[in-house]
Amino acid sequence: MRPNRVLVVEDDPAMLRGLTTALRAEGYELMTAERGDEALKQLRGRQPDLVLLDVMIPVVSGFEVCRTARAEGIKVPIIMLTARGLETDRVSGLDLGADDYVTKPFSLPELLARVRALLRRTHPADELPGRLEFDDVAVDFEKYECTRAGQHLQLSPKEYGVLRLLAARHGEVVSRAELLDRVWGYESCSTTRTVDTHVATLRAKLGDDSPHPRRLLTVHGVGYRLDLTKP
Repeated sequence: MRPNRVLVVEDDPAMLRGLTTALRAEGYELMTAERGDEALKQLRGRQPDLVLLDVMIPVVSGFEVCRTARAEGIKVPIIMLTARGLETDRVSGLDLGADDYVTKPFSLPELLARVRALLRRTHPADELPGRLEFDDVAVDFEKYECTRAGQHLQLSPKEYGVLRLLAARHGEVVSRAELLDRVWGYESCSTTRTVDTHVATLRAKLGDDSPHPRRLLTVHGVGYRLDLTKP
């Protein structure tokens, strides 16, 4: 499964650079456009999973991009970005079909949390397994019990959460952003570094912390996957 693809439509070079850097660090695949007509071309062609859409862009405004996309049946979630904080502008954007509206200057962690929450609402949750067994490790997610070679391990609730989501999607890459959203939740102030720390701790507890882990694998620049295929 590929990472979620985010289209950022912004004509301010500094803002565009900051947003793409932050989103790429969260594990998203990035598309960009600096004009409204370019944004519509991207929407019709590459089918992003979410759009961050500035209102004040050249050629075709963000409002018109949103209106046209919805008129053409394009249902991709849209978060509108604008320096215009008038209530009438916010209402206009939402009435045109935007899913959320953020006024500049905004908190980057809050914006990223809104992105995660909107993607979560539009992508059905995976069925989470009740048990997991590999090598000499056995995990009961319902009872919060984990053993390795018959010895009980103390895992934190968040470690159980990370391992359970990876188990539900074993063999597929789960982005740091999705792990953060699904395990820590929308309101969390944690960062993707927190995910990295918990995966490192899990590896140590499960005996998978060699220089070349066999089970909890890092996919650089994206996230992690659980490999249960190795003998």
